[in-house]
Amino acid sequence: MGLTDTVSLQLQAGQVDVWLASLSNVSSGEALAYVQLLSEPERAQWQRFKVEDARLQYLVTRALVRTTLSRYADVPARTWQFETNAYGRPHISQPQASGSLRFNLSNTTGLVACAVSMDCEIGIDVENITRTVDADAVAPSVFAPAELADFRKAGLEDRRERFFSYWTLKESYIKARGMGLSLPLDAFWFELGGPSPLLCVTERCPDIPDRWRFYQHAPTDEHMMALAVAAPQGVEPSIYPRWVTPMSLIAESA
Repeated sequence: MGLTDTVSLQLQAGQVDVWLASLSNVSSGEALAYVQLLSEPERAQWQRFKVEDARLQYLVTRALVRTTLSRYADVPARTWQFETNAYGRPHISQPQASGSLRFNLSNTTGLVACAVSMDCEIGIDVENITRTVDADAVAPSVFAPAELADFRKAGLEDRRERFFSYWTLKESYIKARGMGLSLPLDAFWFELGGPSPLLCVTERCPDIPDRWRFYQHAPTDEHMMALAVAAPQGVEPSIYPRWVTPMSLIAESA
C-alpha cells in the first residue's frame, strides 16, 4: 500500500481514499485559514481546548474533513454540516445530496487522517507510537484474552509495536461499526501474522468477520495506522493513501 500523488475525484466500487495531514510546521497563517472554515459550534469547541496540541489536532481535523469532502462534491468547504449518531460517530447532514459520502476521522500528536468512501463501511485510527503509555498496565483492560496472551509472549523490544498494532485495529473496527465502546473490547479480537489481520468475534459482538478487511500502515516512523473496511459483497477494497495539507485543498478550490 504505497503513497501516491494521484488525486481522483471519483470513487469507484470498493475504493477508500485515505488523506493524511502532518501537524508539523503549521504556520499561523494556515491556522487562521483553517479557523475560517469552522462552523460556529466547531469554533466554540476549538476554543474550549486548553492544551495547544489538542487544539491543533482538532483544528486541522475539521479543516481536513471539510476540504477533503469538497473534492468529491461541488460543495464549498465551509457549508458542510454534520451530525452524530447515538454513539458519537459523525456523518453528513447537509447537503443531503452528498449524504452517500462516508468518512471517518482520526488524529494524534503529529498526524490527522480522513478516510472517504462511497459504498464501504470504514473506520480509521492513527496513533503516535512514541507517546508515553504503560502498555503492560493498559493491555489487560483493552485486549481480549488471545490478544493479551500474544502481547505478553512478545519480547520487551517488540511489545510497544504489538500493543499499538492491536490497539489501532480494535479502534478502527469499533469506529467502522459506528457503535463506539458499546462493543465490549474483549468480545472480539485479531489474529496477526498472516497476510492481513483476521477478525474473530463472540456472541457479544455479533458480526460476519469475513466481510471485513483490515490494513495496517506506518505513515511515518512515529505513527501507526489501521483501517477497517467492509466493501459491498463481491467487491475487494482498494486503498489509496495520500499526503496533503488542508491549505493546498483550500487553494485548489479557490
